[in-house]
Amino acid sequence: MKKYVAEFIGTFFLVLTIGLTVIGAEASVIAPLAIGAALMVMVYAGGHISGAHYNPAVTLGVLIRGKLHMRDAVPYILAQLAGAAAATVAVKFFRNGVEVTPMALQLGPALLAEFLFTFALVYVVLNAATAEGTSGNSFYGLAIGMTVMTGAFAVGSISGGAFNPAVALGISILGLSSWANLWIYVLANFGAAIVAAIVFNLINPPAQTTPIATDEPPYETPR
Repeated sequence: MKKYVAEFIGTFFLVLTIGLTVIGAEASVIAPLAIGAALMVMVYAGGHISGAHYNPAVTLGVLIRGKLHMRDAVPYILAQLAGAAAATVAVKFFRNGVEVTPMALQLGPALLAEFLFTFALVYVVLNAATAEGTSGNSFYGLAIGMTVMTGAFAVGSISGGAFNPAVALGISILGLSSWANLWIYVLANFGAAIVAAIVFNLINPPAQTTPIATDEPPYETPR
């Protein structure tokens, strides 16, 4: 249960930060910086407990990589979605009365932007936090947070910069994205996670894909 609580908390603060830095705030560089920093600190906080996925796409990637037991995958995703939904309640309380206009997405560019940077995110997670060659490092949280920050800067204006189906749910509830666009995030994010995990397994020795013991975190993060 503690793993699912950690996933709920981490996803909650990620989506809370997104909502509060985007809704009712002046357009600036603050949002991507704050979002990347929020993810970074939550990864460091929960990595030793749950592996700090905070993202159904990351959970899928870690599952395919062989560092997550199948029985944990659905509870992880449910905890992440619940954390995102709970965060929207807090955002709406803080930003009560602020008008929100959903961004207009162009299908092709949005799909490609979400795919590319979700691939980058899952690829970085797998290599920085689960690979034998980087075991015990102290930079994994920074690398993951900076990947999201970079993506938000690069394609935030194109796709909204979700790179995460739970975030996509959150921005849909908040009205930052139309519900009609939710499938774009789901397809691109999960598709990218599958490709990233396959690529990781191809370029890393097979011995690294051995599933962990049942009493260990879902994937190995440095202590």
